[in-house]
Amino acid sequence: MKVLLINGSPHEHGCTNRALEEVAASLKTNGVDSEIFWIGKGAIHGCIACGQCGGNSNHCVFDDTVNEALVKMQQSDGLIVGSPVYYASLNGALSAFLDRMFYAGACFHHKPAAAVTSARRAGTTATLDIIQKYFTISQMPVVSSQYWNMVHGSCPEDVEKDLEGLQTMRTLGKNMAWMLKCFEAGKAAGVALPQTERDYKTNFIRYMMQFKWEQ
Repeated sequence: MKVLLINGSPHEHGCTNRALEEVAASLKTNGVDSEIFWIGKGAIHGCIACGQCGGNSNHCVFDDTVNEALVKMQQSDGLIVGSPVYYASLNGALSAFLDRMFYAGACFHHKPAAAVTSARRAGTTATLDIIQKYFTISQMPVVSSQYWNMVHGSCPEDVEKDLEGLQTMRTLGKNMAWMLKCFEAGKAAGVALPQTERDYKTNFIRYMMQFKWEQ
């Protein structure tokens, strides 16, 4: 079993990475492999809705770190996304990265996922909420911890002093490992994954216009 941890910070060895390292160590202690994947600090193109990925082809026309991550995600059983807080939200590069990764990806359904945030002071819960929306639209069970998954500090040395934050990361690792083992036990016992229905694409504007005409 393996979990992909995405470091969405422009700082490869900053606060977000320190939080992910604590999760990775906890996963290892509990018998689960992991890999921290840094999205880099270069420009990441946003999704242009070209449709060339076919929606879930597992490959984007912009051949960059997004496609690298998609290959790694195909080989992983779980996902954790970490982000610093920028104006009470995730940073712009990670936002573009996740938009393209999840739209082009065909490797997310029924894989446990979690979000981790890092901030000097505030905006963490809003950022967690945004990241988790990628998971819940992709049929990914969300893994929780003993507190919201966040650490605080302006540098990794500050994060070392956030004892509760680091403990939250360790608990997150334990819970992710436990959920993955439960999934494996269920599979071994013959419990099949839920069958996905055909998508129904509705349009709110069309519905409202129809409703108005009917009045």
